[in-house]
Amino acid sequence: MKKCIWIAAAFLTLASCNQPAEKTGYVNNTKVVSDYKEMKEAQDKWTKKNDEVRAELEAKAKQFQTEVQGYQNIMKSMSAANRQKKEQELMTKQQQLQQEQQLKMQEIQKGSQAEIDSIITKVKGFIKEYGKKNQYTYIYGDTEGANILYAKEALDITDDILKELNGEEKTSDSKE
Repeated sequence: MKKCIWIAAAFLTLASCNQPAEKTGYVNNTKVVSDYKEMKEAQDKWTKKNDEVRAELEAKAKQFQTEVQGYQNIMKSMSAANRQKKEQELMTKQQQLQQEQQLKMQEIQKGSQAEIDSIITKVKGFIKEYGKKNQYTYIYGDTEGANILYAKEALDITDDILKELNGEEKTSDSKE
């Protein structure tokens, strides 16, 4: 009986030795996303759009302020009923400007977030395909939340992922 156990143990040991080594790597998620060309382009696009909307809204606010100052210059010569009517009109305009500002800022935020989410999904899919193509068993994500507390630098495939993602040539020394 002991002989069978020893033979089984020896067989399991030999069988486990014949298993191929698992190929692992890790990616600095923050660096990949921030250095990805498409992400930079999206951020630039939404920053520009935000600046354009802010400039447009500031122009409207200045125009409104000019109208308020004009009213303040002539309000003493107006009748009480006309003053009340003009003040109500100005308050309505101010509320409309504030609503327009909120709406446009929300549109920019939603559009920007949707595009960023789409890019992140694309990056995750790319890394998954990269792992399959390069026969990785695991590719871990290293984030600011410190999912990986220690790993050999040779296992860091962040730059390889970035080069392929950005359409640059892959380095010849793939890390394993």
